[in-house]
Amino acid sequence: MALAVLIVDDSPAMRKFISRVVRLAGFEDAECVEASDGREALAKLATRSVDVILTDINMPHMNGEVLMEELQRNGTLLHTPAVVISTDATRDRVHRMLELGAKGYIAKPFCPEALREKLDGILGEKHAGRN
Repeated sequence: MALAVLIVDDSPAMRKFISRVVRLAGFEDAECVEASDGREALAKLATRSVDVILTDINMPHMNGEVLMEELQRNGTLLHTPAVVISTDATRDRVHRMLELGAKGYIAKPFCPEALREKLDGILGEKHAGRN
């Protein structure tokens, strides 16, 4: 079964880039679902399940920190890991997002190998990248 990834970022170009990087990282058959902010991400998660959430922090309407708070509050993070991908990689920000339940933090810009390593570590052998 293909990996299902929810990509949450307000930039359409960045969502497409992350989707491409997921595939380049060895998950060629991944189904990438996109959301432009936290509210849209929650709406998508209400109608379907995913294997992992990749979210930015700085977004309008509902930013990544509020999204993570909601995912923690509603129990989503108990069965769906989230990884933050952001240009904001200050120590305090990284600590806060991990405290909210993120399973990893990747600073932009990043390479496919960094994402693959993080996804392999989180998802294990079931969805391990093949390249």
